[in-house]
Amino acid sequence: MTTEHSTGQGSLGPAVERFDQRVDAMLEAVRGNPVADRVFAAASRVGDFSLIWHVASVVRGGVKRRPDQVVGLAVALGAESLIVNQGIKRIFRRARPTISGDPRFHVREPSTSAFPSGHASSAAFTATILSAWDGTRSRPLWWSLAAIVGTSRAYVRIHHASDVIAGAIVGAGLGAVAIRVLRRMGMP
Repeated sequence: MTTEHSTGQGSLGPAVERFDQRVDAMLEAVRGNPVADRVFAAASRVGDFSLIWHVASVVRGGVKRRPDQVVGLAVALGAESLIVNQGIKRIFRRARPTISGDPRFHVREPSTSAFPSGHASSAAFTATILSAWDGTRSRPLWWSLAAIVGTSRAYVRIHHASDVIAGAIVGAGLGAVAIRVLRRMGMP
């Protein structure tokens, strides 16, 4: 299956393009596996609008009796989304590998450019914050969910692998900043 790898607008250079093509070939070897297809397609969908992170936050906040953290994370996710989707993506304007994703998977057609991945950014952002709040015991849970959501975007061919990696880096960085801000507001 051919993809529309960007070589013009927003191109990150030939080395990055080769990396993206290699990762896509590795993912293609897994695509068609019914379990992987279901998991990654579902992860991509629940990552839309940070749905998975808001639901996890509400459940977690109810269990821990921390409604302040639910509200704090929701506001922080909104700010993160604005920075990534209306800020950083407008700078790079990178073309996506496909316009609407791999036809084998039903995903929402994004309205923003590819770089960095907003799903991967919000995933790493949330994993960073929830890991700081919950400590080391929950870190594997939050980062595993983040990795699945981020990877799903390359799996369904709506992002290049480099978009996902950049998104995770941006999200973790923004998450570290958000933790400091949230702690100043009384949310340990």
